[in-house]
Amino acid sequence: MRTQLATFAGGCFWCMVEPFEALPGVQTVVSGYTGGDVPNPTYEAVSTGTTGHYEAVQITYDPDRLDYTLLLERFFRNIDPTDLDGQFVDRGPQYRTAIFYHDLEQKKAAEAYIARLEASGRYERPIVTPILPATAFYPAEEEHQFYYKKQPFHYTLYRQGSGRDHYLETIWKKKVDLETLKQKLSPLSFAVTMQQATEPPFQNAYWNNTREGIYVDIISGTPLFSTRDQYDAGCGWPSFTKPLHTEELREALDVSHGMVRTEVKSVSSEAHLGHVFDDGPEDKGGLRYCINSAALRFIPKEDLEKEGYGAYRKLFENERSN
Repeated sequence: MRTQLATFAGGCFWCMVEPFEALPGVQTVVSGYTGGDVPNPTYEAVSTGTTGHYEAVQITYDPDRLDYTLLLERFFRNIDPTDLDGQFVDRGPQYRTAIFYHDLEQKKAAEAYIARLEASGRYERPIVTPILPATAFYPAEEEHQFYYKKQPFHYTLYRQGSGRDHYLETIWKKKVDLETLKQKLSPLSFAVTMQQATEPPFQNAYWNNTREGIYVDIISGTPLFSTRDQYDAGCGWPSFTKPLHTEELREALDVSHGMVRTEVKSVSSEAHLGHVFDDGPEDKGGLRYCINSAALRFIPKEDLEKEGYGAYRKLFENERSN
């Protein structure tokens, strides 16, 4: 198996592991320090802001299964690239953002992605994240590796308190006009996404889909699920063991219909998608995302490039799974 490295600095490295780890084709994600002049720096030394290092993550991935553009997409979906002096509550040179390229292909891909992002008009200020050649990378101390798993409560409080999650939701949320949506969507899709309705089981478009491809938010077009993670749960709705990108979903308590459930919504459009339960396959993490077909649009693998989702093609070019 071929492997390549990708290195990104996105502020506090605690927050940059989870977004990458779940991507198919990612082997390891290591928190560490790079870009400085002092060999073998410690967390305490880097925290002074005097060593020249960035807090960063280094990703080992299989390029035959994962396109580098998807890594760039995950990176920018988790940072403020317009901040020159840090990220959110964390200030100082060690918290600046940067892309560290390992070859010219990565450099060109990063330049092209930033150009597209600038042209989109998403940001009011210019993107200042630099593209730099990769230098020595030093793994951080063990207590900083996979912090979101080791200290989930503190990690969640930190993310929320730092302002990162609020900013990202604000920047990436698609503005929804209800009257326009009524014209764009079918009555059922509008009722499901905007009014939390539920479509009939076994009488919907994708509950027994056998074609390969991805499912996107029917309103925003944001990629949400893959058929690689779809399975027949016997419930009559499309069921998945995990989303493509956890940060694209928001969970909320749902006590309607005399039940206590966890609702799943799309961050980009605020659309109601369905619910998540803890009765999924144990060997796949134990979760079951039970999603309404009416909230999704299916993109078959042969149409991914044509539809603008070409970076996801590699998901289906190799049948190995994580």
